[in-house]
Amino acid sequence: MYTQLLKSDVVVIGSGPAGSATAISCALKGLKVILIEGKLFPRLHPGETLHPGVEPLLKQLGVFESVLEAGFLRHAGNWVQWEGDKKFIPFGEDASGTWFGFQAWRPEFDRILLSRAIAVGVQVIHPCYASKILLDKDRVVGVETSEGIIQASKVIDAGGSNHWLAKKIGVLINYHSPRLIAHYGYAVGECPVRDTSPAIVADSQGWTWTAKVRSRLYQWTRLSLTEEKIQKDWLPQEYKGLEIQYHGKGADVTWRVVSQPAGDGYYMVGDAAMVSDPSSSHGVLKALMSGILAGHLVISEYYGKISQLDANYQYSQWINNWFQNDIQELRKMYAMLPTDINKLISF
Repeated sequence: MYTQLLKSDVVVIGSGPAGSATAISCALKGLKVILIEGKLFPRLHPGETLHPGVEPLLKQLGVFESVLEAGFLRHAGNWVQWEGDKKFIPFGEDASGTWFGFQAWRPEFDRILLSRAIAVGVQVIHPCYASKILLDKDRVVGVETSEGIIQASKVIDAGGSNHWLAKKIGVLINYHSPRLIAHYGYAVGECPVRDTSPAIVADSQGWTWTAKVRSRLYQWTRLSLTEEKIQKDWLPQEYKGLEIQYHGKGADVTWRVVSQPAGDGYYMVGDAAMVSDPSSSHGVLKALMSGILAGHLVISEYYGKISQLDANYQYSQWINNWFQNDIQELRKMYAMLPTDINKLISF
């Protein structure tokens, strides 16, 4: 039991991709890192599709070979039916050949990242719940947890879309859409039409994402822009006849960004910093990139290569620019939907 006072250069709250990426990045450069996780790990999580652009990040974190060895399904693109006929949109290719994405099984993907963090010296405390932020005047200097107090030069909130740190220190959360809820689930059986590539299909009420994630296991995500009720026995049409394995509760994917994702003694990474709905296809990529960038800036400040003010500015600008680009693209996408739906999302 960790009941004593612990001291660290960095404490990371949350062991998902954003938290592990931050922890790995800092530990690789010699910083002492403690990572805490309160929830059951590993856990189911929607949105396992990874764009080929994730490969350089996986190599940078030292997990690329482990991801390959995990044998995740791979695909050359996605089927899209947003307006008009369904069409296949490939990721692309270069001189070395076709680009393939990963249909990663998130519990295993998250385990690979966390195992790498432990291998490079990150101290993981689990289960451990953060309950209170420690402040020295206006500077964040640590966290009070279920296992004791952890003092740190930097506190990283990688705890997800509940924006725990932002709420604790009073940072404003800016909303840019009506309330949006994404439902997801898994079904078991055979669906040959979905075996080679995922698909996203829009309809008169929203859109549905379907993908094969493991042998005989298929995932779906449904986002409705109306008052559509998602029943516990709901399945996409192409999954009719499959057996429901899991039907998750709705996830709040309302578009939002924290007004100050970096400040005196802290960073917010992944969904703790910004959230956009899953049709942007950037969830895990955003988590990894924000974690790596935050880690890089923490290191640069630690070794005197950048001031805290400049580091905070660079990170906050990066988060805001990514978010603004995402919502601009999402607005364009939703503008293609039927007129009755478009009125509902005229935000």
